[in-house]
Amino acid sequence: MAVSSNEEDRGQFGSSLGFIMAAAGSAVGLGNIWRFPYLTGENGGGAFVFVYILCVLLIGLPLLFNEIALGRKSGKNPIGAIRTTGGNAFWRLAGVLCVLVCFFVFSYYSVIAGWTVGYIFTEIINIPVDFEVFVQTPMYVIPLTFVFILATILIVLGGVADGIEKAAKFMMPILFIIIIFIAGRSVTLEGAQAGIEYYLYPDFSKIDTKVVLMALGQAFFSMSVGWGMMITFGSYLQKDANIPQAASWIAGMDTAVALLGGLMVFPALFALLPGKDPASGPALVFDVLPRVFDAMPGGNIIGGLFFILLMVAALTSTISMLEVPVAYLIDDRKWNRKKATWTVGIAAMILSVPSALSSIEGNIFSSMTFNFLGNQLTGFFGIMDFVFGTFAVIVISLMLALYTGWAQKISVFADELALGSPRFNGFMRKGWIFFIKWICPIVIGLVILDLIGVFGTPQQGG
Repeated sequence: MAVSSNEEDRGQFGSSLGFIMAAAGSAVGLGNIWRFPYLTGENGGGAFVFVYILCVLLIGLPLLFNEIALGRKSGKNPIGAIRTTGGNAFWRLAGVLCVLVCFFVFSYYSVIAGWTVGYIFTEIINIPVDFEVFVQTPMYVIPLTFVFILATILIVLGGVADGIEKAAKFMMPILFIIIIFIAGRSVTLEGAQAGIEYYLYPDFSKIDTKVVLMALGQAFFSMSVGWGMMITFGSYLQKDANIPQAASWIAGMDTAVALLGGLMVFPALFALLPGKDPASGPALVFDVLPRVFDAMPGGNIIGGLFFILLMVAALTSTISMLEVPVAYLIDDRKWNRKKATWTVGIAAMILSVPSALSSIEGNIFSSMTFNFLGNQLTGFFGIMDFVFGTFAVIVISLMLALYTGWAQKISVFADELALGSPRFNGFMRKGWIFFIKWICPIVIGLVILDLIGVFGTPQQGG
């Protein structure tokens, strides 16, 4: 039987390994290596790590099962997945939000990824860079952002098996090799023990509502639930693939990279800059770590490797961010892959400019403010990150849990998970249904109420 050009453009993963690598690459990103260490530093070290692992196991993993099952059951992008499985216009709104979130986050996430490209060269050539000056220099930042977006476009143009899958199979092993090498170097530095203790020995007295909410938010951000990426990638998965096993590998790889990310940062920080506060915020990786690398023998090579690692991690994520709107245009608008990829990619380039300019003090994009449900947001980048990268993702996760758990027969999706996984029955099946119907919606609902300030100061907990 002849295959239509639209089906060819849609594509399919060639193997379960390809799916695991691509989906793990989607989950592994700057959230693990840039965001996780600085949030750990700001939220009590080991206590935050402990709560984060619990959030991944109890909330992230059931939601990951949910989205992959919805994607494979429907064989469609997030909007088509809900429509095909019987969702009305209200539930399809979750799919629309998935497409919008991936597009908007792709545009500003690529700005940070562009910084990593610049830092690869400055580290290897050993040119000292002031982070504050660098991010306020648009003649560097904007071209670097465009170069990064172009790299993402070229991979997605190759399709699912020849583009995304091949890139993931190549990049993910490289990512693990570099991160294990740098973490190994970091923990063997003289004085590293203090950093290891800060990072891995939880002080349970530091666990409060804010730490729990931050850890839960990081689990959403890191595992790519609520973005539609896992629905889209699930739609490219063969029917005999074992979803629970694949999802467990994805969650395990994602968590391993986050934990190794902390082992790269904190032992080196405590060993080489002992007076430095680990709660240095988002600048930790770009401002503090280059100084740490400078203090190491052969530090410029290790620094260069570190920023290559960051760039690869970012690229494995932006590939899937771009693929979600591209899949929608291929499925629902019947565009070919080339037209869809270039259109979305160029639009993201244009939208990335205000995000790049928002780092410049006094600039209109830096000073603009927006009150969103009680949250006073400042700067174009900050507004985009909270509205799309935080709030919308959590709303989508809630809607998808309610959709499969209550609006549809959840047994249909449990049956989908059981395909290719004979062990998904009895206790495991009942446990997943219970979490999707009750635990996940209640916990996510509490997070949303906190984000809008019901329990006191927005995002701070009661």
